[in-house]
Amino acid sequence: MSRTQARANYLRGNRIQSVLWFNVAMPSPKQALTLTLQQARRARRLSQLELSLRIGVSQRHISFVESGRAKPSRELLLQWLHELGLPLAVCNSAMVQAGYAPVYSATALAAPYLAAANSALEALLTAHEPMPAFVLDANWNVLKLNRGGFALANLLIPKLFVSLLKADPPNMLEMLLHPDGFFPHITNLAELGPNLLIQLRQEVLANPSLTESVNVFAERLQERLGTGFLKRALPSSPVLTTRFSSAQGELAFFSMFTTFGQPHDITLASLRVEHMFAVDAQTKQVMSNLVR
Repeated sequence: MSRTQARANYLRGNRIQSVLWFNVAMPSPKQALTLTLQQARRARRLSQLELSLRIGVSQRHISFVESGRAKPSRELLLQWLHELGLPLAVCNSAMVQAGYAPVYSATALAAPYLAAANSALEALLTAHEPMPAFVLDANWNVLKLNRGGFALANLLIPKLFVSLLKADPPNMLEMLLHPDGFFPHITNLAELGPNLLIQLRQEVLANPSLTESVNVFAERLQERLGTGFLKRALPSSPVLTTRFSSAQGELAFFSMFTTFGQPHDITLASLRVEHMFAVDAQTKQVMSNLVR
């Protein structure tokens, strides 16, 4: 990939997928890079000595780079960023801050370049029917769903779901938090809510754009469960279960997630497929009846 092509992909990717590890607002790229590296290392709770041993350079060189007194080579910077486990979008930003071309593309999911990945996602969704399955990005946008997912949402939140389908794309957190959304139908919110909040707060570290939604989520939980709701975060079963009240009776699901192995595209790295599995025969039967 040429430098010009790489930069074009990077700029296009920022429009498609804005997953940032933290907000950097610095007066110069050099200062931005030093802050990126410092904050990333501290977030991973690594000392300069520990990092130097991992990537095979002296602690003195780590210190010089983090202070802006030295510039890492392209190869060293890539190794450095990978050792810190940073999202691909942040790796691209750091490469640009250092004056190098970005490494990773950020391709629209519908692009021919991702045709094989798209086919794999469709196969996963179809194979999971009649149970619900969704393709979510880092911002919890629902990029794809199968007939089971459509049927479940249409059963529980028909009015809201119809309006959200007009959005491009609908957002799962909005479907949870809206007054006409999933929250009023979750019968074990005291168990599910705190655990989901913990997960969301961890995701904010990698994607600060979720901060406002997570804060609203916490407020909604406090309104419904009271100020001590976090003390009730321990699940009562080996797998966290979501229980919904519905016109078809109680429906109970647990979830598994599928992600791409070693993705080298920012869009693919942000995706996960949520597969919802029925906990009991009642739920299986209802979903089978809904999806024929």
